[in-house]
Amino acid sequence: MYRSHNLNELSKEHDGGEVTLAGWVHRRRDHGGMIFIDLRDRYGLTQIVSDPVNFKKAHDVLETVRSEFVIQIKGKVRLRPSGQENPHLKSGAIEVLVNDVVILNKAMTPPFEIDQEKEISEEMRLTYRYLDLRRERMKNNILLRHRVVKFIRDFFEKNDFVEVETPILIKGTPEGSREYLVPSRLYTGNFYVLPQSPQQLKQLLMIAGFDRYFQIARCFRDEDQRGDRQPEFTQLDLEMSFVDEEDVRKINEELMIDLLKKFRPDKKLKFSPFPVMSYKDAMEKYGSDKPDLRFDLLIVDVSEVAKNCGFGVFADAVMNGGVVKALRVPGGAKFTRKDVDELAEIAKIYKAKGLVYVAIESEGFKSSIVKFFRTDELEKIQKITGAEIGDGILFTADRFQVACESLGQVRLKIGKKLNLIDESVYACLWVNEFPMFEKDTETGMLSAMHHPFTAPRDVEVFVNDPLSAISKGYDLVLDGNEIGGGSIRIHDSEVQSKVFEALKIAPEDAERRFGHMLRAFKYGAPPHGGIAWGIDRLIMLFANEPNIREVIAFPKDQKAKDLMLSAPSEMPEDQIAELHIKVITKD
Repeated sequence: MYRSHNLNELSKEHDGGEVTLAGWVHRRRDHGGMIFIDLRDRYGLTQIVSDPVNFKKAHDVLETVRSEFVIQIKGKVRLRPSGQENPHLKSGAIEVLVNDVVILNKAMTPPFEIDQEKEISEEMRLTYRYLDLRRERMKNNILLRHRVVKFIRDFFEKNDFVEVETPILIKGTPEGSREYLVPSRLYTGNFYVLPQSPQQLKQLLMIAGFDRYFQIARCFRDEDQRGDRQPEFTQLDLEMSFVDEEDVRKINEELMIDLLKKFRPDKKLKFSPFPVMSYKDAMEKYGSDKPDLRFDLLIVDVSEVAKNCGFGVFADAVMNGGVVKALRVPGGAKFTRKDVDELAEIAKIYKAKGLVYVAIESEGFKSSIVKFFRTDELEKIQKITGAEIGDGILFTADRFQVACESLGQVRLKIGKKLNLIDESVYACLWVNEFPMFEKDTETGMLSAMHHPFTAPRDVEVFVNDPLSAISKGYDLVLDGNEIGGGSIRIHDSEVQSKVFEALKIAPEDAERRFGHMLRAFKYGAPPHGGIAWGIDRLIMLFANEPNIREVIAFPKDQKAKDLMLSAPSEMPEDQIAELHIKVITKD
């Protein structure tokens, strides 16, 4: 037996008891000939102490140990002297007087300190991830992840869902993002792909009659990396039969409320039930399809006022089918030129040509563009925006999407800059009524805004004018982050075929890629719908971490590389040849 207790179990009740403990040397201190060591395992810390007189052999061994040595000790539990208790430790009232020590494994000096929270380069942390995971912060993140996933599983089991594991090696049916290809050794020139999601499989489970399915699913996308993206990630995936949008929202809203109460009781819900906002309203008012509602700053449309003004940028934008959007900035009259320029740079990242700024002072409106407006026009804009003396107003003029998105990002920056965001609350909402399709401005081709299996709200409108069709899609948003996205699905093969047609997928191509779905719909498909949550992103928010790599045990870096395992890596030529593939190197 390596240990009789874990390192957070011992307390005053164990005083005088003989124990056997094992763990890592977290911190070592020499005090007047006595050695004090904080011994660490997953569960916590226990202080052990040497006696150089009565247990000299054990003391001599403890003199040789260093940080991260793995040791086993035997000893007697005793109360710490009065005033030397550690109230921050569960075992802080006791210590263990050591009478025997075994060094189970020595350790080299770690490349970074594990017993302290210091700034460490991410490259170093990911290279030595097994050491990084020993740190308290990282350990707590992984344990939080475990508890959240278990809570989710228990919730769905209680609500009569069936967990089904869907395959990892599947057929390639490109739906947007690049897929990871897996060459087949047995079938020359054929490939599996790793699933971007279990979307089609869970729909087939509904056709199979399972009614309520869920899965903690591993998914894969070969795409450029960002702070909240990984080439492999984890979804909560679920599907339900004989439901409408409200049914799906209800069960997911219940889960989110339970999760927030369980894992972040320190924060309050700003809205319950969650508000439901159309995509159009979200873009109009917040410049985002995942608006952060923890602060109330709204974007407004001033196109009607601006279209007849003498300022050509505004008038031309409206004349060419665009819009003029405005955002009140509380106290913005004090903004410097540098402040405005910083915000303009953010807007430019999102394709805006720039920002126009007007300050409202007690003497009147201050801006280089004021001369192009009549006083009554400026007063009308002030009224529409709700601006007061001492505020500023920021404007963008462009195509609807560009004007909204760019000012939406500026809105978020202002919220942080002016401390408008209420960090004590969680603001959840549903965004729905997304367009079914979006049009590429260069090619004119349509693509599905969610995915091609999302049902239209009105089949007739979709058939007559696909670009104006609204889908039965919906997203769950938390504090400006998309947590989940789903839809009511198409369950009619004819409608599904017309969607493929709208996407310019030829019938023979549709049969090759999606024939299994079209056939299945002809064998009695129930109305069904579902959603998928990003587990990594959810836990990132619960843990208040800056990116999802901090809540994944073994993540890839921002270039999709595994620095610890040195992957991806080259493979032996004979193994490559066996797979009937050839590596072409770039000059």
